[in-house]
Amino acid sequence: MRTLSRRGIIGGGAAAPFAVQARGGGEEGLRRRVLGAFRGLPGTRALKLWAPATASEPEILITENADQQLFIGSAIKAFILCERLRQLDGPEVATKLTGNPLALDESVWSVDSTILNPPNLTGTISERTAMEAMILHSDNTATDMVMRAAGPAKVREFLAAANLADSAVPESTRSFFGYLLGAPDYLTFTWAELVASADKTIVNSPLNEVQTLASSADDLVSFYARSVQGEFFRNPETLTQYRNVLALGDVIRIAFPLGGSVFAKGGSIDVAGFHGLCVPAAVFINRRWFYFAATINWYAKAETDPATVGRYLAALQAALGAIYDEIR
Repeated sequence: MRTLSRRGIIGGGAAAPFAVQARGGGEEGLRRRVLGAFRGLPGTRALKLWAPATASEPEILITENADQQLFIGSAIKAFILCERLRQLDGPEVATKLTGNPLALDESVWSVDSTILNPPNLTGTISERTAMEAMILHSDNTATDMVMRAAGPAKVREFLAAANLADSAVPESTRSFFGYLLGAPDYLTFTWAELVASADKTIVNSPLNEVQTLASSADDLVSFYARSVQGEFFRNPETLTQYRNVLALGDVIRIAFPLGGSVFAKGGSIDVAGFHGLCVPAAVFINRRWFYFAATINWYAKAETDPATVGRYLAALQAALGAIYDEIR
């Protein structure tokens, strides 16, 4: 997973005691391995693992700070993807995605857009291409294109209707950056203003009540468990498109062991004084589903903290390895 600068999209505090409920073979060992993997990381951790019971296996549930809202960064892009596909829901959704041109110009350019590469690319691209760039490469210009098509108010309405009360999305990634920089006109923050602010200091915390990208582990697990099973779509064709795009998530090849079907979109941020990482996912392995979210927010003065990022990634890989071992 890429470590994002302020041109990317994630506060801290002491970790609270964990609560665990897990039933089945190896439950105590799994609990120790999953929660123990993240012990010693700075800031605030939130984690949830849920594997629903099957005809032959009991439920597994492991949580830590799962109800705490934290900054999740680009992980909110799965919310945007889901709501936009809900709006296009129907047997012909694939045709709609390829046939719907979205404007690629100054009105949607945003930083950390390595694929759409503003200001060098202009014109139109299909909505499918924008969705794929948003999830596979976490391209923020693509994100703002899909968010504009969906409507940020509609994404918030979807989150509220789904009872995801801890989840929040901004008007756009560009508006989010504008708010971080203290721009009084952050809702109409232009590409030229964003470029001109490259050396300015962040004055607002990424985790805030105005323009943020936030959720809880409870919300993320609930969202993945329902969206990947098709609860939010009327037509199986739309679920197929949703799974197809979400299976492109950039974090999958970095954090998840081989051997399962993974649907995930991670998020991260690095700005001076504030850092965060988040990986939520739905995984199907050995004929069983499990849903997972692990978020960390922490404070460090430097603009980057590669040592903590490396420790988080190692912890994530160890926890997921333990889960795969148990479910296999």
